[in-house]
Amino acid sequence: MNRQEMTAKIANGEGFIAALDQSGGSTPKALRGYGVEDSEWEGEDEMFAKIHEMRCRIIESPSFTGEKVLGAILFERTMEGCNPEGIPIPERLTGKGIVPFLKVDKGMHDPENGAQLMKPMPTLAQNCARAKELGVFGTKMRSVIHEADEKGVAANISQQMDFGLEILSHGLTPILEPEVSLKSETRGAAEAMVLSNALDQLERVPAGSQVMWKLTLPVQPNTYQALVDHPKVLRVVALSGGYSRDEACAELKKNSGIVASFSRALLEELRAQMDDHRFNEALEKAIDEIYRASMAA
Repeated sequence: MNRQEMTAKIANGEGFIAALDQSGGSTPKALRGYGVEDSEWEGEDEMFAKIHEMRCRIIESPSFTGEKVLGAILFERTMEGCNPEGIPIPERLTGKGIVPFLKVDKGMHDPENGAQLMKPMPTLAQNCARAKELGVFGTKMRSVIHEADEKGVAANISQQMDFGLEILSHGLTPILEPEVSLKSETRGAAEAMVLSNALDQLERVPAGSQVMWKLTLPVQPNTYQALVDHPKVLRVVALSGGYSRDEACAELKKNSGIVASFSRALLEELRAQMDDHRFNEALEKAIDEIYRASMAA
């Protein structure tokens, strides 16, 4: 797929984006969920080798194709890795009709004004250049909003766009992910603030360019319809955010024009101990359910 074909697929394709981008901090938890205990690896290299095996198993599954999976978000080490046959992962994905994205954020600061901003990204230009070289279409970066605090929300969304514009300048499409915590006691109000600030920040996007948004499924269905319909937005996708797959799919169906970009909800039934038949069967079931929920919207 060339860039024009990838853009068309993300904009108009039927399906969802798989989030396979657990970072160093979240990898041990992801591995435990997959049935790999901490005692089975020692040190960072072994840990990442284990998670790479899991991701390759998913990517190589016969059900993981561009028919229902629009794109996949990769951790940097995954992007730089290869499948068991030695094919670079981004090339393997595009060969299956799946658009690759790269997670670029370097983690978050502690909360301030009810929000966690992203840490600096001193290597962002190099990361973008390398991603483009490997045929990656876009990026993703996550920050979190815990409270409906005007100052915190504004700073969060503004920072997302600051980095997003830099990423656009490198010829990649950014997914901006200002996650509103499901645990927030002021979630509905926070989501209204996210919408307002997102619409303001979109004014900064150059004419003819587009960004994407990855958002928490809102308390009030269709809260983000104005972003779905905005000419400077390529696509709005939803994170599962701690919901089970059933819950996330049920919430997604209530929101028109938004498709899934799930991680935990996609992987929750997969286990390292499964034989290939059971693994592929479980993954196919998850993909089908998330696909149907994305299309129902």
